[in-house]
Amino acid sequence: MAEQQRNDGDGTELGRFLRARRTQITPAEVGFSPGAGVRRTPGLRREEVAALAGVSIDYYTRLERGRETRPSLAVVDALGRALKLDTDERDHLRDLVIRAARHAPEPPSAPSRTVSAQARLLLESLRPSPAYVTSRTLDLLAHNPGALALYAGIEDWPAKQRNLARFLFLHPAARDLYADWDTQIAGCVARLRALAGTDPDAPDLAGLVGELLLKSPDFAKLWDRYEVNRRLHARKPKTFHHPQVGDITLDFQGMQLEGSPGHRLGVYVTTPGTPEHDAVVLLDMTAPRQAVTKQPTRREH
Repeated sequence: MAEQQRNDGDGTELGRFLRARRTQITPAEVGFSPGAGVRRTPGLRREEVAALAGVSIDYYTRLERGRETRPSLAVVDALGRALKLDTDERDHLRDLVIRAARHAPEPPSAPSRTVSAQARLLLESLRPSPAYVTSRTLDLLAHNPGALALYAGIEDWPAKQRNLARFLFLHPAARDLYADWDTQIAGCVARLRALAGTDPDAPDLAGLVGELLLKSPDFAKLWDRYEVNRRLHARKPKTFHHPQVGDITLDFQGMQLEGSPGHRLGVYVTTPGTPEHDAVVLLDMTAPRQAVTKQPTRREH
């Protein structure tokens, strides 16, 4: 069923997003009677969304099928209200409309994976706090010892394979490591969905999404829901059931790195004197030597 939905003729990300959102709203949520008999369409029908947004069924159908790519701002806002979109989803819808109107530029090249020497020094200076740098698609590009030790099991993989989304969905240790694994995977997919909406042809994203769709039914199910979230639970504490230090809850801060497009710094912070701080000190001290990210030489690019 999921594969059929992905290949049903909706020709643009805008169309796919509109259809995905309307299938997740019940008639009762918007004041419609479900009527007699069984509805063949999950959620709302196209004509119902059109009526709520104040547009014709023909116009709305053309939007979903990619034949109309320039709705006015008033129509976009009306669709947002009709589909009960939250703030992130409304922003995402506007971005999709802008992109559709550009007639799709050439596929962009993948951002650089090179982490600056300054960023590596920053990771070292943040010890014992686990800290790392990821790409926009969550590749683990650099880290200090505590960060690799915190994601227990990810060190089993070669450095080029280490990706936090891949770890969440495909590593057997991840489900036990995260106390709120279901919440984490939902936030992860929503972040990747938001990126796919504005840069769907990027090779780094396409490769990761293709792999996870093939290997993880959980990812495929969430991907088809088409939820977007640009904040990814920023500043929300995260609890780990860690095999080495037990249960720990850590505060998290994430921020973009200046001068490195797409690179993001993530840091788990603790208060000295607390059990959590003692735990990250232990992780930092006992991490295997190979957990230290190699410092760049002048010849590395």
